[in-house]
Amino acid sequence: QVQLVESGGGLVQPGGSLRLSCAVSGNIFGIWTMGWYRQRPGKQRELVAAMPTGGTTNYADAVKGRFTISRDNAKNTVNLQMNSLTPEDTAVYYCNIRTVALDLWGQGTRVTVAS
Repeated sequence: QVQLVESGGGLVQPGGSLRLSCAVSGNIFGIWTMGWYRQRPGKQRELVAAMPTGGTTNYADAVKGRFTISRDNAKNTVNLQMNSLTPEDTAVYYCNIRTVALDLWGQGTRVTVAS
């Protein structure tokens, strides 16, 4: 069974940085998109960043210029570098990978930005 394993969340002060990582456990083929979503307190889950295979990376307006998504196709990993964090970035962050047959989600990793 294919699973996504996330790591890297935690508590950080405003202005700080965190790096989230997501690794695929198991064999997976035909990846369309690798990305990150988040669910802030009291809000619906929203797209943070997504990298379509062979396509253009897409970022939410709120994170443009601060967050950078990267992927390693050989290792089937996707990372999210988050800089200049603000309390509004506090959320549970979810890794998402979509293939021709699957729509996979990680268990979520909590990011708290507070002084």
